[in-house]
Amino acid sequence: MYAAHARRGVLRSTFDWSRFLPFLRWRDRVTRANTRDDAMSGLTGALIVLPQAVAFATIAGLPPQYGLYAAMMPAIVAALFGSSWHLVSGPTTAISIAVFASVSPYAHPGSPEFIGLVLTLTFLTGLFQLVLGLARMGVLVNFISHTVVIGFTAGAALLIAGSQIKNFFGVDIPRGTPFFKTLELFALQVGSINPYILAVSMATLVAGILTKRYAPKLPYMIVAMVAGSLFALAINTHYGVNTTHVLTVGALPSGLPPLSLPDFSFHGLSQMTFPALIITMLALTEAVSISRAIAIRSGQHIDGNQEFIGQGLSNIVGSFFSGYAASGSFNRSGVNYAAGAKTPLAAVYASLFLVVILLLVAPLAAYLPNAAMAGILFLVAWGLIDSHHIRLLPRISRQETVVLWVTLIGTLIDLEKGIFFGIALSLALYLYRTSRPALEPVVPDRDPESYHFVPVDGHPECPQIKMMRLNGSIFFGAVSHLQQQIQEMEQQEPMHKHLVIMASGINFVDLAGDEFLAETARRYARAGGSLSFYRMKESVADTLRKGGFMQDIGEENLYPAKSRPAEALFPRLDKSICATCPYRLFRTCHSVPRQTLEAQPQPIIERGLS
Repeated sequence: MYAAHARRGVLRSTFDWSRFLPFLRWRDRVTRANTRDDAMSGLTGALIVLPQAVAFATIAGLPPQYGLYAAMMPAIVAALFGSSWHLVSGPTTAISIAVFASVSPYAHPGSPEFIGLVLTLTFLTGLFQLVLGLARMGVLVNFISHTVVIGFTAGAALLIAGSQIKNFFGVDIPRGTPFFKTLELFALQVGSINPYILAVSMATLVAGILTKRYAPKLPYMIVAMVAGSLFALAINTHYGVNTTHVLTVGALPSGLPPLSLPDFSFHGLSQMTFPALIITMLALTEAVSISRAIAIRSGQHIDGNQEFIGQGLSNIVGSFFSGYAASGSFNRSGVNYAAGAKTPLAAVYASLFLVVILLLVAPLAAYLPNAAMAGILFLVAWGLIDSHHIRLLPRISRQETVVLWVTLIGTLIDLEKGIFFGIALSLALYLYRTSRPALEPVVPDRDPESYHFVPVDGHPECPQIKMMRLNGSIFFGAVSHLQQQIQEMEQQEPMHKHLVIMASGINFVDLAGDEFLAETARRYARAGGSLSFYRMKESVADTLRKGGFMQDIGEENLYPAKSRPAEALFPRLDKSICATCPYRLFRTCHSVPRQTLEAQPQPIIERGLS
């Protein structure tokens, strides 16, 4: 009986609860000193997220307080169930613009129907993220190239700026107008710009730029918001609101996020399923890439699948606490790390401080002008455009430049499909490149002690042995290209009966590649030659053996590293051709007596490959 209890005690003690409660992994880091650092980092983060959250909610077409709600409960859940010590979740620019673009076709922004669909979108996004995390599919974000993210982010930035042209210049542009139509309407109304509204916008913009440049330690968005609000208050007091038409956001409701219920009707779920898939991949890309970028500096290991789970749970919980889709915030995460955060509790403290701050300053939002908010959003949009990489790409890769602009322009036309166009194009270009592996003619290094092979570059080749380096794997997409290259080589150089492939660059071979190699070996054998491989990876050779294809190639035609394939093939060569060869490239060639050209037997060219 005692032994049974002891065994059960051992099982309970060895059970790894951290698999389900990941915050147990860093509980040892919660010390008095670290808690003080986390609290200070949390306070800094709360001050920064206040203007950001209001701005992001405006972008998403929601009442301003919903941005604050999205920075509370989702941030706490993501911090406790993610793997990063410094990632801070909440509303982000890209997610906000994606939410607006996804839901606005189905309901008027700001309406109860719109909010209900946004909550449904948030719930589905969290559900998809959670499923992907539990299925260990964290690798999926690796298929979204950095170029696609740059293009999408730049496109989203232009969409943000376009959506705020109305409030920045005081012109009449209907909400939800497409980007290019917005530019057209603005061009037609340039003469109707409201000078008072433009003055407030510019005052906010200039205050933010100067603060960011000359006082980088100050929260430039808060400084810009205060400066714009004071300037608007001054001109409204002097000229009157009826003259200036400078309107304000209105007071924010203070208190904890109210409970909410997503729209679980079949109609609502069906409308939001596809947009949720888009936001899922976008949000996961943001969260994982940001956490990895900071982990490089902090030296922490990031579990991508755990981040998926943490992000999924945060959005599921957030949908029931009036939050909309959240993801990792680069600004807040970077500030969190720079401020000295030691554990994810910093994000928890930031959310708690945000509640306190909201109770204190919510009434002050009544003095925040829409024009000032537009100026802040112009600052946000400008900061999102990665001009350095956009200028750099044309010098590096023409294909990547095409991917960038397709993604950017596609995002401006249709945000939901823009990122998918970019992903599809980048994958298509990658497949195109990998489906055209290079076959490079090589010859042995002139150093008699070397085992290396160098590009031909005008050096003489053996008239009977063709040596080629293959850089790339042999799979179904590459077989046709390789067949064409080898056939062209055979037609141009029919005397080369023996083909030796430098195979160290072949990482894998699929069924189509196996059959291609076996057929090529049979064709060379019928013509009295051979197909050989130098330094073939053992995993590739095992694939050929398991499929029975090695019988056609022959184990004797696999040459390991630091061997000399040409010398091994020498007994199979036509010695009459060797006798008249002027090059004598291999040591074994000198064993054949040299003949003059007059004594040279007529080469049998007709014995080419069939």
